Amino acid sequence: MTHHINRPHLVVIGNGMAGCRAVEELLARDPNRYRVTIFGAEPHVNYNRIMLSPVLAGEKTFDEIVINPRDWYDGNGIELVPGDSVTGIDRAAQTVTAASGRTVRYDKLLIATGSDPFIIPVPGKDLPGVISFRDMKDVDAMLEAADKGGDAVVIGGGLLGLEAAHGLTLRGMKVTVLHLMPTLMERQLDEAAGWLLKSELESRGQTILTGADTAEILGTDHVEGVKLKDGRVIPASLVVMAVGIRPSTALAREAGLAVGRGIHVDDHMITSDPDVLAVGECVEHDGNVYGLVAPLWEMCRALADGLVEAPTGYRGSVTSTKLKVSGIDLFSAGDFSGGDGAEDIVLRDASRGIYKRVVVKDDRIVGAVLYGDTADGSWYFDLLKKQEDISDLRDLLIFGQAFAQGGGQADPKAAVAALSDDAEICGCNGVSKGEVVACIAKGAASLDAVRTGCKASASCGSCTGLVETLLAVTLGDAVQSGPKTMCKCTSFGHDDVRREIVVQGMRSIPEVMQKLHWSTPDGCSSCRPALNYYLLCALPGDYQDDQQSRFVNERMHANIQKDGTYSVVPRMWGGITSPRELRAIADVVEKYDAPMVKVTGGQRLDIFGIRKEDLPAVWADLNAAGMVSGHAYGKALRTVKTCVGSEWCRFGTQDSTGLGVKLERGFWGSWMPHKFKMAVSGCPRNCAEATIKDFGVVCVDSGYELHVGGNGGIHVRATDLLVKVATEDEAMHYAAAFVQLYREEARYLERTAPWIERVGLQYLKDRIVEDEVARDTLAARFWYSQTFSQDDPWAERVAGDAREQHAHMAAFTPIRTEELA
Repeated sequence: MTHHINRPHLVVIGNGMAGCRAVEELLARDPNRYRVTIFGAEPHVNYNRIMLSPVLAGEKTFDEIVINPRDWYDGNGIELVPGDSVTGIDRAAQTVTAASGRTVRYDKLLIATGSDPFIIPVPGKDLPGVISFRDMKDVDAMLEAADKGGDAVVIGGGLLGLEAAHGLTLRGMKVTVLHLMPTLMERQLDEAAGWLLKSELESRGQTILTGADTAEILGTDHVEGVKLKDGRVIPASLVVMAVGIRPSTALAREAGLAVGRGIHVDDHMITSDPDVLAVGECVEHDGNVYGLVAPLWEMCRALADGLVEAPTGYRGSVTSTKLKVSGIDLFSAGDFSGGDGAEDIVLRDASRGIYKRVVVKDDRIVGAVLYGDTADGSWYFDLLKKQEDISDLRDLLIFGQAFAQGGGQADPKAAVAALSDDAEICGCNGVSKGEVVACIAKGAASLDAVRTGCKASASCGSCTGLVETLLAVTLGDAVQSGPKTMCKCTSFGHDDVRREIVVQGMRSIPEVMQKLHWSTPDGCSSCRPALNYYLLCALPGDYQDDQQSRFVNERMHANIQKDGTYSVVPRMWGGITSPRELRAIADVVEKYDAPMVKVTGGQRLDIFGIRKEDLPAVWADLNAAGMVSGHAYGKALRTVKTCVGSEWCRFGTQDSTGLGVKLERGFWGSWMPHKFKMAVSGCPRNCAEATIKDFGVVCVDSGYELHVGGNGGIHVRATDLLVKVATEDEAMHYAAAFVQLYREEARYLERTAPWIERVGLQYLKDRIVEDEVARDTLAARFWYSQTFSQDDPWAERVAGDAREQHAHMAAFTPIRTEELA
């Protein structure tokens, strides 16, 4: 290599991947064009930063991740200044000054300062033992901590955080990952893939806490633990902050260059100063900043082309992501947020832990998420980048390149027909194709009949498609449709889903969708509220309610009206109120200028015309008077209507008001399949209209008649008499058993009237009246669930829970910042 002192001097700030790659590209085009000096803040030669995770995990050494050894610098006449960070740029004099005091003049300056880790500003963030995951120094610190063993907390469930957690786990530490969002890697993964990833990491011994908001880092002279805002404390001798990165722009900003989220550059990576260029994570191009490696290479190529006066220009990047955790195959690319015109093609294989989702819009792939089998990730990404028309491949697209392009069997029906009779169809129950066909030949003409006849598809359901194909191949048009499914997202009916949730011990909506092979990535407005309810009912005190799976009234804890305002109904136990409550309601009406107050059919006061942003303040005022949510918006107990009974009425036989208050105080807060109403009438004159309620009590001289299944809606239905009891305690006990049976067996959005007509009154009597053990067990389960249910949602919201739901919608802008890979 010829050294020529008179060549223009290119000074590079940053010895990382972007800076050195830019020089490599330049050398490839014209090795003698510039004299090059590179300043690096780290004492090392150029290494592959994205391979720090394998170094931490013990899968590679530092020498194995070096990109350019010392010989490369020397051989190309490059002066490397390691361990001496540049502290100032004098654009007028065209010089840079390093921390050592050394000043160098440049003809062209390339800034490649990368990005800085974001440190969340919580108390304790500066304690020894709190580190980021950015460079070899951080890896060395983690390795030193791991040698001592103990507990580690990784804050951040993105790419870097999970890779750090993986490495520390392999190094023997007990690792807890704290992630603020409900889904790991939420920028790269949808909910379903995020759940699979979480399950896999937990099976490897890590503790994954999502929705975990860090309050402070505990310790005096060294980190001792992390406290969350919900009060939980996780012990830790090491805390790794991996919550994101920010472009490193301080140097450029101080030099007076144009800086936004990153250093502004044009298509040729030129900054606002024509003699200063910038490349990599520190730049902002066309409004985008990137933290993935692929865009860096594309930027470097455009920059080198410009430096040799053969400009091509950079036009932005489409990115893809893979997780570098051994044994976990994960790929995502493009936009998988859905939206108008976007359609999802989904494949789930629960037994093999595979989830594939391709998002298509206008016959072009716009996004893809693959988990468990990423072999076709590159093919999907190529189709995405090229925006190729996939209409001819659409039916087979999800099965991958070989199948879609004719390398595999192109006719699924023919493939199933060609299977031998001893081929296994249902692995869960060991059912062969011959047995399924024999079952069909004996008269099973529907999926449900096959499940009953030979158990194929009766467990995890992963073979449902195969069984349906066998039905179609064997019977043709004679196939009978099965019971109505929950929605278009699944082939399972409500009863099947509820049964499988219990049998398989499923604990979350994504888990249900994965194991039962949902055909959509996140379900729909029909199945998500149902699944949320079914899980709440099956796992009292354990399952965490998913607010996003509720209808708007339940999310807002108020009823939205046609003009966009809300109505609010405070609870009045048994229909009784007091001067204090009435004053509070009157004050709210005046204070918030509510246009109307109306007595409801359930003996409550409904305040209309409350603006969304005023709801928390309204609830706070009502709470201050001792009033709680009436759940008038929810699939829950709404009211217990009463008459005045024996206390005031000449005909009253029992204390109907008192029993109504007891029922309402005992049953409020319990989520139901549908809205639920009760009433207690003090005599057969039935002034409280108890015989058109879901559960009604008619007091008589000898005790209490318990009625069920009444409905005063579009199709009026009078109640059925369930049983007559002698005491209030018995009435309460039967009510609990009835409600719990309804909660556990009715389908979501099925009121008691159609439920009873479907299962029959005798069935209820057999379970609740004739079977004392079943009655006691049902009642016990109901009261147990109530221990977790009677929290006033208004008070929780007033205390700040999900307060953002009441704010005005902000302008949405695309998320463009990627995490470092």
